[in-house]
Amino acid sequence: MAQIKIQQVRSIIRCPKVQKETMQALGLRKMNAIVVKEATPAILGMVEKVKHLVKVID
Repeated sequence: MAQIKIQQVRSIIRCPKVQKETMQALGLRKMNAIVVKEATPAILGMVEKVKHLVKVID
């Protein structure tokens, strides 16, 4: 399966609790942090929920 790099580009302060928990589940805890994840449907769905807070890097 392909891998994707996800970078946090916006703060989670003042975000709903569900979005904060999604960011924690993705492993993003600080600004500009980058994590590498498998591109599974579950991960892609989580990225879609917080797409305004993250950037997918090629």
